[in-house]
Amino acid sequence: MIQAKFSLEEKQLDFLNACKHFGFKDKSEMVRVALENLQTDMQHKALEQSAKIYAEIYAEDQELQELTQQSWENWPT
Repeated sequence: MIQAKFSLEEKQLDFLNACKHFGFKDKSEMVRVALENLQTDMQHKALEQSAKIYAEIYAEDQELQELTQQSWENWPT
């Protein structure tokens, strides 16, 4: 694995030092899991924001709504 050097505040280091209390084998595992969770969370938030923007655009675009409705009505059953 690749190693990285970074700075932490004391309370963050205290939390990291308690890694075994939280079920991690070491500090590195705890950091890797935390980063994976942060990445997943950020991707989820970006997807939610994108969906919100698309919904706003759709709500304001009457022509797009009509086109969608026509497509739905002509959808094979």
